[in-house]
Amino acid sequence: MFSAAAENQLRRAREVQDEDLQKFCSILLQNKECNNEVIDSLQKLFLIVSATKYNRSLPNDVLQKLRYTLCFVKAPLPVLVLCSAILREVLPCNSSMLSCEEINDMKTLNLVSSVMLAQGSKNAEIALCHRILKLLDSRQAEGQGTRYLMPILSKVLSLTPAILNEEQISAFNKKLVDWLRYAGTVQGVPHSSGGFFSPRSRQPASILEVDGAVTGDFFTVLSIGQCYTEDQWLNMHSFSMIRRWLQQTGAGDNSSSDADDKSELDSSIMSMVSASSTSSRLMPPKERLWEKTFEYCNRLIEQSDRKALRKSDSELQKACLIEAVTLMDLICRHDLLFVYRAFPVVKALYTRISADPGFARALLPVAQFYLNHSELAAVDSEAVYRQLFTKVPSELYQDPMLAFEFVHFCRENAKTLRESVAIFHKSFPNLLKFLAWNTAALLPDYIALLPDLIRPDTSIELLHSLLDLPCLTASLEVQLRSLSSQGNEKVIADLNRKVLNSAEAFQYPSYRSMFYYILRVESGAGDTIDRLNQLHEVLLDMAKRPRVVQCAQTVPILLQVYFKVVNQFADGPLINQLVLVILERSGLLYDIPDFKAEVLRVFSSQLIVLCKLYPALIVEQSKELLEFCGTICNITNKENFFIHVVWAIGEYLSLSCDKRCTVEHITKSYETLEALLFEIIQLRTSASVFKYSPRVITVLMTALAKLASRSQDLIPRVSLLLSKMRPFVRSALISSLYSDEDIEEILARANELNNLLKAPSVAQFILGPSTDIAGPRWYKDTNASLPLTMRIISKVLQREPAPGFPV
Repeated sequence: MFSAAAENQLRRAREVQDEDLQKFCSILLQNKECNNEVIDSLQKLFLIVSATKYNRSLPNDVLQKLRYTLCFVKAPLPVLVLCSAILREVLPCNSSMLSCEEINDMKTLNLVSSVMLAQGSKNAEIALCHRILKLLDSRQAEGQGTRYLMPILSKVLSLTPAILNEEQISAFNKKLVDWLRYAGTVQGVPHSSGGFFSPRSRQPASILEVDGAVTGDFFTVLSIGQCYTEDQWLNMHSFSMIRRWLQQTGAGDNSSSDADDKSELDSSIMSMVSASSTSSRLMPPKERLWEKTFEYCNRLIEQSDRKALRKSDSELQKACLIEAVTLMDLICRHDLLFVYRAFPVVKALYTRISADPGFARALLPVAQFYLNHSELAAVDSEAVYRQLFTKVPSELYQDPMLAFEFVHFCRENAKTLRESVAIFHKSFPNLLKFLAWNTAALLPDYIALLPDLIRPDTSIELLHSLLDLPCLTASLEVQLRSLSSQGNEKVIADLNRKVLNSAEAFQYPSYRSMFYYILRVESGAGDTIDRLNQLHEVLLDMAKRPRVVQCAQTVPILLQVYFKVVNQFADGPLINQLVLVILERSGLLYDIPDFKAEVLRVFSSQLIVLCKLYPALIVEQSKELLEFCGTICNITNKENFFIHVVWAIGEYLSLSCDKRCTVEHITKSYETLEALLFEIIQLRTSASVFKYSPRVITVLMTALAKLASRSQDLIPRVSLLLSKMRPFVRSALISSLYSDEDIEEILARANELNNLLKAPSVAQFILGPSTDIAGPRWYKDTNASLPLTMRIISKVLQREPAPGFPV
């Protein structure tokens, strides 16, 4: 957030009217010198044009002065930077307003290019690229700043990859080779101020390694000096853009036929051919660039093994290590001859860094290298994948950058991991730790990654893990807090004493198995479903923690993704298991505000989908479903889900849905629902009568009528029960609880069902239609719609004229 003073300045800048802006510009034009007053005016103008969402228009003479100052006046750097920034803010403007053809100064071209690229003109990009190549080909004096052109060229290539022809690519490849490999190893001489106390000239010092040793004859970005020469700066800039350059000029685009031919060669022969190859100077420019880049990366890996004297240099080592392995992988994907030279280096690197958590991010490009090339080189890579998927997430889940890169790695390689790496699917409890700790940042990535984690053999456990995701977040917080205060915690002596909070429970032996299960690293490691209530109880003090609440809000979204994928391959046995989990976990959820309601909403919708996919589950799981419906407290605690269960029983417990459906099944289900409805409508003298929603009552009545229509011996029983609805809702006690609209709704449904059951064959047709009859036509066609049919039957039974028919 901005400070009060900054907010005030922004508000005043937004309130500047166009007339005042024109006056300010006229004052700016009158000043002919580039002094501090001009800098102050330019800063105010930049604030005005950048503070509003809409574009501010400046007079043409002001734009021309800004352009002229930027391109042709040797003004102080702050003036040039402000001119460039203002011109970018007033875009779009005439694309011919700026031209780079007459600019020879590298720093000026850098500022002008930012304006030209912001215009979005293809012609401007082409002109800028040609100007940069022309300047690079010309012989510029030392210190002219050729390195300033490298970021511009990289940006242009990212916008227009095919802008260069083969001749230009070859010429630039040669320059990159020289800049990467042949930079000097002597430090530059600092510019003297020319004063009386300027130091006397002395011999330039050698470039040093990160550990303070004198470097050899190979300068890299890990070579340390007090002052760098121009070729050393070009070396560093070249390395920063070499990956994008190789990607855009063909590295990694080897044809499959070439790969097949080369993979048939013996590895020893390929190594010999590579080792005995002719001098790299005889290679074509592209191949020579690959060779020198490979040597550069090899040199970086060697330098990363040195003990850095400064922490910043240590971090630079890790960053360069990641880039070096990534570049090696890119080169090997283009030319498989490099694989056999790179694998010993990468393998030795993995052995060195695998045990050091500080190099965890470097394990990702190493694993990528193994994924791409281990099959060709016949190298066992199981240990690399196991280290990556078991140890790293469980120990470093709180590192946001590692979490982002890890999930990105999984998404980029999802197909290969799914087909070739067994530990990938087994480690989903570990992978969910990244999401549990970094929910807001990683949710979109996990929505895309989740389908690749779902398999038939682990889908049930994954469903439990998604439901327990807030518990995982709470447990991670407890674990992290416990580790940070481990030295101060005292061992609990009295094992019979009641646990007071989650931190104490984490140290308590009887709760340890539950935490071990929630924090497991692989699937299939036991089951604590019987003790979930106990776990929820000890984690209750964590339920309102912001991180836990935020994680709980994402679970319904992930459940929707989960069921969408599972429904595509689920068969009868799996659907039965899913329904059992839904019923069981509907009462075993972490007590977080709104969490239970949102999860039950997903359960309700998905239960109907599962019933449509496999209607026979109502018969196969009739015992569990009736046990759920027979518990009246399920109405009060999870009404919406209860309604969907009752509706599914009434809709799909039919011979047309499952040939195994017998009269005994229908009668048993009917008696359970009948007892439940009777329990609801019986009148008590007690004043504390619970108010059930009209929707519960009407759904129960409809389900009973549907079951009775399939077993006509039950029709008298349901008719008797429906006839009791009028005295129930008209009683003084009940009528005081319900509104007139609710009472009319209950009575109207009872009358409709009662009238319908008086014609059993019609009731069976209406309440249990076949698949064809249940199609959209019967509801949309005005001449053959079910609602019209029901109204006609109701009128006939009541001896009243039907709608549309004469008396």
